[in-house]
Amino acid sequence: MEQGTKRSIFSKLKSFITQSKRVFKVTKKPTNDELKVIVKVTGIGIALIGGVGFLIYLGWTLIN
Repeated sequence: MEQGTKRSIFSKLKSFITQSKRVFKVTKKPTNDELKVIVKVTGIGIALIGGVGFLIYLGWTLIN
């Protein structure tokens, strides 16, 4: 029973490594313009989530 489990773990690990190599071959380094857009969008998303959380907290505080 353990041999089958070990083999499946090793086969899963080998498959993961193979897929990871494929992804790294396809990806490319972003340009400065792409990086700026990514940073802006991520920052806006974080700010929106924080704002919604703050509004929920504020509403909860005012209710109690």
